[in-house]
Amino acid sequence: MISFLAAVAVPATQHRFGSLDLVIVVFCAFMLLGVGLFFARRQKTTEQYFVAGRNRHPVVAGISLFAALFTIIAYIGVPGEIVQNGPMLVLGSVCALPFSYFIITRFLIPSFMRIPITSGYELLETRLGRPVRLTASITFICVRLVWMALVIYAASGVLVNVTGCDRQWLPLIAAAIGAIATFYTLAGGIEAVMTTALIQFALLFLGAALTVGLISLYVGGIRPWWPDVRPSHWMPQPFFSTDPAVRLTAVGTFLSYFISTVCAGGSDQVAIQRYLTTRNVAEARRAVMFGHITTGVILLTLGCVGTALLGYFRLNPDQLPAGINLARGGDALFPYFLSHGLPAGISGLVVAGLLTSAVSGVAPGINSIIAVLNQEIIEPRVRKGTTAEGSKMKIARLLSLLIGAMITGGSLLMSLVAGNLVEVSSKTVNVFFYPMFGFFFLALFVRFANGTGAILGALYGLTTALVVGYWDALTGMPRVSFQWIGPASLVASLTAGCLFSLLPLKGSPAAVAWSVRIGAVLALAFAVSRVVALHP
Repeated sequence: MISFLAAVAVPATQHRFGSLDLVIVVFCAFMLLGVGLFFARRQKTTEQYFVAGRNRHPVVAGISLFAALFTIIAYIGVPGEIVQNGPMLVLGSVCALPFSYFIITRFLIPSFMRIPITSGYELLETRLGRPVRLTASITFICVRLVWMALVIYAASGVLVNVTGCDRQWLPLIAAAIGAIATFYTLAGGIEAVMTTALIQFALLFLGAALTVGLISLYVGGIRPWWPDVRPSHWMPQPFFSTDPAVRLTAVGTFLSYFISTVCAGGSDQVAIQRYLTTRNVAEARRAVMFGHITTGVILLTLGCVGTALLGYFRLNPDQLPAGINLARGGDALFPYFLSHGLPAGISGLVVAGLLTSAVSGVAPGINSIIAVLNQEIIEPRVRKGTTAEGSKMKIARLLSLLIGAMITGGSLLMSLVAGNLVEVSSKTVNVFFYPMFGFFFLALFVRFANGTGAILGALYGLTTALVVGYWDALTGMPRVSFQWIGPASLVASLTAGCLFSLLPLKGSPAAVAWSVRIGAVLALAFAVSRVVALHP
């Protein structure tokens, strides 16, 4: 894997990460723990622990929504994508935001806010049955475990590179990040998670702005680093192409980001939980508006960061990290500049922002997984009452410890997936969102949908996503662009879900119904085997 995790060891362009920077980062770590302890006193009930009493301000909820979905993966990956491949990803994604905002706020949020739920998956049982609710809940837990492992992997790699320590410390750094996020969530619940999101946004924006400002100062203004011509190492990025091997197109970027944003906003408990912390539909809509605006601002700012880094290293090729060039390993350049190009103290402040971003990416996932487990396992088994609330809180916090250990261990496996951070995220986390959204789409908008159709549709959608994402590994043929994963998976999920729902299984003997279901699974397995048979 060509990765930003490759160790960089070259003479400093300005300075190396020093003692002052380390003190600032350590102070930030203790500050996060203090935030968790501060809010721990207020976490007396699961209602407070998971949805903050349903009275959060839309601005806080919106920025928290941004922080939960826009983690260090994007913060490092977007500038790296600009340097290595060009601006299409940023421009297409920003253009998609108004459209995803419309779909989420007009069609999805009213359904989630209609009843006082804690887990979005409670809605699925009413329409599609208990098995669908459990399947969706398990899918969400899997996707968030992978997501959090990827966040820890990215964060630990960044900290290794920025601080200049030996790669052998990476597992220990990953364990430290996981421990901070776990304790902070365990103690403070959703209120601590949402409060830290504000700090994260401020520090990340500050780091990006300082990077652009200092590069402009170093090279004598904006004009020297702003590209006059298209760099030769950028791959072609046409407006549209039917060739699946073309990595990025304008239409493909727009569609893939639009679909992934809607699917995450309409099926991810992390997002749904943010809506539920507000008082009503109107405030939930405003929260999404603030979240989308924040995302757009950060995306454009990071686009400028990537462009500035590209210009800086084109003007100073001798300062590139050893073994890295502009066409290879773009994810390494932003962390490298943070440690070598920023003044002492400022580097520590920005790295503190990265640490906060990593924790803010992991903590919402832990809290949301426990919220789902609370509804599926804890609530049905613990009776209501004051004593019961204490028991549920104790179980929730024990689960936090278990989940923290799982994701920390899983982070060490992420290096096995090929591609830069943007591609790795698409091939691991995002493949689950599309079939998961299929559950909610069928439940909310397809009247004839049933549980069998929904589960088989999700299975077909997930399989399609994995086949498209790992096409080269399965067939030995050229890689299919990661932008095809979302559209292909969503179409497969909804088409299969609708078709299988039309099967006249209601009232049929159990043996007949199960024969049809098993036949559908075998047909899918046969199709996958034919794909694998293409491998020479």
